[in-house]
Amino acid sequence: MSTGVRSPGRARIPAKTLRQDRWWIYPALTFTVFTAFVIYATWRAFAGVHYYSAPYLSPFYSPCLTADCVEGSSDFGNPFSWWQLSPALIILIFPLGFRMTCYYYRKAYYRSFWLSPPACAVAEPHGKYSGETRLPLIINNIHRYFWYAAILVALILTYDTLLTFRDPDGSWGHMGLGTLVFLVNITLIWLYTLSCHSCRHAVGGRLRHFSKHPVRYRAWSFVSRLNARHATYAWLSLFSVALTDLYVYLLATGAISDLRFF
Repeated sequence: MSTGVRSPGRARIPAKTLRQDRWWIYPALTFTVFTAFVIYATWRAFAGVHYYSAPYLSPFYSPCLTADCVEGSSDFGNPFSWWQLSPALIILIFPLGFRMTCYYYRKAYYRSFWLSPPACAVAEPHGKYSGETRLPLIINNIHRYFWYAAILVALILTYDTLLTFRDPDGSWGHMGLGTLVFLVNITLIWLYTLSCHSCRHAVGGRLRHFSKHPVRYRAWSFVSRLNARHATYAWLSLFSVALTDLYVYLLATGAISDLRFF
């Protein structure tokens, strides 16, 4: 027996869709951008080099916790001194897990990679649908726990951003172009993290009477306003973290020099 849009009781429409607009642009563009980011991030994560140029540490490698960390890049010690692979592979699981289980990103890659469905009012090619009840999609149900980890990661990246107000010798009170790059990146990361649906629920989702919790109500209202632009922050922070890593890479390889303002 047919399922999905071909199941009994559904309209008998032989066409894949009756839409006349270019509905395929969104999934095609999302597929292209996500694929490019995955290729770039995979290359950088496994490279294990050119991720630090004082005072800038790539967000892909922060915090650097192994014995192979470049001198000056390890601000939290080396608890994973036994680790033999790239230091980034210890850290990236947390921001990657947060993004992969994100409600917006799930919508984006379900439509773009699995065509489930590719767009509204467009028939999907799958014969059955099990939802997020089986592996691997059941892992998406732990999104809120990845959000807690994302808060910690954002705090560490904030600390890294503060360190960019030093010069290469470690003296404070200095600022370079990289400082601005890091400031933009951490701002977008915080906007993306705080606009998360899990953050909105944690702040005020369980309250029955907002009138009895005015402070939490104001926080919930603020997060709700951010939540309306969650998809925008998801895209912008994705670009910013990659561009920040690229900037550090170019500095570390000597391709460019950091412009120091003071």
